[in-house]
Amino acid sequence: MEQHWGGQAMSGRWYEQAIVYSLDVETFQDGDGDGVGDFAGLTGRLDYLAGLGVTCLWLLPFYPSPNRDNGYDVTDYYGVDPRLGTLGDFVVFMQEARERGIRVLVDLVVNHTSDQHPWFQAARRDRHSRYRDYYVWTDEPPQDTRAKLVFPTVEDSLWEYDDAAGAYYLHRFYTHQPDLNIANPAVREEIRRIVGFWLELGVSGFRVDAAPYLIEQLGITDAPIDDPHRVLRELRAFLAAQRGDAILLAESDVPPDELRSFFGDGDEMHLLFNFIVNAHLFLAFARERAAPIAASLRALPAIPPGGQWANFVRNHDELDLERLGDAEREEVFRAFAPDKDMRIFGRGIRRRLPPMVGGDPRRVALAYSLLFTLPGTPVLRYGEEIGMGDDLSLDGRTSVRTPMQWSGEAGGGFSTAPPDRFVRPVIAGGEYGYERVNVARQRRAPDSLLNRIERLIRARKECPEFGRGAWRVLETGEPAVFAQESRWKGGRALALHNLAGDECTVSLDRQDLGEGPLVELLGDRDYEAAPDDAGGIRLGAYGYRWFRVGAMRH
Repeated sequence: MEQHWGGQAMSGRWYEQAIVYSLDVETFQDGDGDGVGDFAGLTGRLDYLAGLGVTCLWLLPFYPSPNRDNGYDVTDYYGVDPRLGTLGDFVVFMQEARERGIRVLVDLVVNHTSDQHPWFQAARRDRHSRYRDYYVWTDEPPQDTRAKLVFPTVEDSLWEYDDAAGAYYLHRFYTHQPDLNIANPAVREEIRRIVGFWLELGVSGFRVDAAPYLIEQLGITDAPIDDPHRVLRELRAFLAAQRGDAILLAESDVPPDELRSFFGDGDEMHLLFNFIVNAHLFLAFARERAAPIAASLRALPAIPPGGQWANFVRNHDELDLERLGDAEREEVFRAFAPDKDMRIFGRGIRRRLPPMVGGDPRRVALAYSLLFTLPGTPVLRYGEEIGMGDDLSLDGRTSVRTPMQWSGEAGGGFSTAPPDRFVRPVIAGGEYGYERVNVARQRRAPDSLLNRIERLIRARKECPEFGRGAWRVLETGEPAVFAQESRWKGGRALALHNLAGDECTVSLDRQDLGEGPLVELLGDRDYEAAPDDAGGIRLGAYGYRWFRVGAMRH
């Protein structure tokens, strides 16, 4: 059965060929001049996103919140932070996005709430409140929990004593984010109610925050769930009953042998962020060798039909290197975060990509060409398409959460408010300041990163093999070259990426190429026809080339 969206027929598995773009409403575009991005401003930028080729937006939390953790400390799951607009503004935004064929995912943050949420306030004041069992309490917390801390350099315990409650409450994240008790049926009913509410307003699904912690039952001693994954199956079933084409995209940063369980038998998550490949991608960049990428892809578990990986270069958090070995992590640190201030939580890097590679436009373009050819769905973070930098003077993760840089005008075109009223300082001056790095300037430069990424997106849409097909890594004889073939419905696509700063010529096995011609689809520059008379395919330093193998698809 086909679903109709934005005037185009799309299968129920639309997410397999989606171009996802992640943004935080408060840092994208200010529509009313108060220094804070809002839904009115975002709505006004939808034509830009549609022109770029985006087909799905993932919005970070926009709910009412004390904003001690970038909105992930929620106080009301059914509203919009007044700084960002109203529910009416959200509905208008949804209508305008739908007109442009852009779907919307919203964050489902139900592992924890803010400690200011009315549920928690009622729970701490009254032991007999129905909300007391919405959270996880204990009179004597265990002592051996440090190894399980999410933020080991910030928090020193998973338990916090609350004077009003006279007990300790569990918090896997910050102390101001008490964990919800997922074993309580009333909590699971609240989650379904939240999901149903936003589905009624037109969203196409949810990014499930901290999925492993959502179903973990640490500290739950009263009627724990015998199979925690039942929570995710129930959520998926409810979602499907409400809207058949809605999806769940999970943040599940766990070892490879645990990933498969979050897909279930095709009855849990639709997509998982690919943290394994992401970490090894940067190891490959640091070594200028393709082997870590190939090895990480092969380490991924087989997934059920309808399951999909979501690939990314950078996201709104730190670059998480936890899945690397200690020595490998140090390699990446030395290459891309040599100063301690560039690192965070002992496992990550709080920088955007361009500063990490010294501003080398070849390496930046290479990374995004790889992103769009890896097996799965590509996810872009706002500002990546223009090569935004970071502000390491800001605390923690906020270094990569600066306002979008639209133009060389004062404030970068983000807001007309005085800069001291901005929700966060816009990057100004230097190599990555808004004066030099902005959308308006790159629109006028044919070979800018913005225009390159627009071409990558267009080519990706014409190559469903990369998103949906069976893939294999090809041998090239060049350790720096990652070569991948993807097949889908009789079509074959080939992508070659040279991770090193030296030009090279690779030769592929004739059986890999088949009898048909290689039709060049995209490259970092103009090359001679491939293969050449000697059977070689030339790649420039940090170069890439995409090919159709055999006849063009119609």
